[in-house]
Amino acid sequence: MSNKLWKSPEVEFRNLLRQCRMKKQLTQKELALLLERPQSYVSKYESGERRLDYLEVKSILGHLGLTITDFDEKLNGLQND
Repeated sequence: MSNKLWKSPEVEFRNLLRQCRMKKQLTQKELALLLERPQSYVSKYESGERRLDYLEVKSILGHLGLTITDFDEKLNGLQND
């Protein structure tokens, strides 16, 4: 049975978070250390097992050198393709 919990925008959101982390050349473990969280925290939100709230996203993006506005523009660009 397929997992229909995540729709395309959510998948694009998670994939973009992962791409941004990888562009900064950070492993899940390295980002988790910056966030003062276990590596599984990053793994779970990247895989869709865990959803993030606004403040969590803002914190993650801050460690990736991005603002919410920067990220939103990137995400909108993906969704308009």
